[in-house]
Amino acid sequence: MNNKYDQPVFSLSLLKPQNWGVWLGFGLLALVVNLLPYAILSKMGQAFGRLGLKYGKKRAHIVRRNLELSFPEMSDTERDQFIVKNFANTGMALIETGITWFWPTWRFKRLIVEQDIDALKRCSENNKGVLLCCVHALNLEITARAFAVLGYAGYGAYRPHANPAYNWIQYRGRTQNGNKLIDRKDLKQMIRVLRQGGRLFYLPDHDYGRNKSVFVPFFAVKEACTTTGTSILAYTSRCAIIPGSGFRNDEGKYQLMADKTIDEHYPQKDEQAAAAYMNQYVEETILRAPEQWMWLHKRFKTAKDPSTKKGKLYQ
Repeated sequence: MNNKYDQPVFSLSLLKPQNWGVWLGFGLLALVVNLLPYAILSKMGQAFGRLGLKYGKKRAHIVRRNLELSFPEMSDTERDQFIVKNFANTGMALIETGITWFWPTWRFKRLIVEQDIDALKRCSENNKGVLLCCVHALNLEITARAFAVLGYAGYGAYRPHANPAYNWIQYRGRTQNGNKLIDRKDLKQMIRVLRQGGRLFYLPDHDYGRNKSVFVPFFAVKEACTTTGTSILAYTSRCAIIPGSGFRNDEGKYQLMADKTIDEHYPQKDEQAAAAYMNQYVEETILRAPEQWMWLHKRFKTAKDPSTKKGKLYQ
């Protein structure tokens, strides 16, 4: 299959002085994650996150506001404790990206726990396309590679990085163990993948703006801007829809779940109902490990009233 963006190819031009900082940064990350045991890496990552909390007051405000809107019953003390954990997991995301992109498969496998992926297995056996709906977990990089390591590689949406060296490293890191990347705007290609029995990693949980979106409940917010992309892809490809996740447990293992198909009662032709239906499963997935979701994103930045200033809820 052809992509709008060709796979980046290594060339000597990537070694130009303006790219040395990128090579140094990723080289150091690769060295650290490969030399140190996971237990120490985990402590380092969480320490980075707590340091980020100290200097990232604006981001902490976004997390707090998201929690106030989503869980109004949560006390101030509970929110404070949650924010600390969320930032610790955010720092850990840097380490987890390094692990995903630079660990050999034999070592990476040790982190994976196949908790329940029976639904994904059944679709694979029947050569049925799967829209694997994940969420913006802070360990999303690990989750995508973990499914591939288990034999269920798929396509992920791809936006090339402006820096060519960074782009080459990113592309290489995200296509480990058979995963492939596809232009994030190439809807036709995504549909083709699904119709041919492939798997497409899809993230319907963020606020992507007013275009191709509807306003439906998300946690306690009654009118949250929600993408209609799920229903468009499902209706046009007749694929299975499976919520997937790979959250980290208390032992530092990543539990892979893709345990049920939800397309049987999915209201594909009603975009409003379909988005609300999907959000129920997004919420269910996030609540498996809420501190590991990307609460730093302005989930409610787009108001239903177009005259309302974008991001007003976070001011």
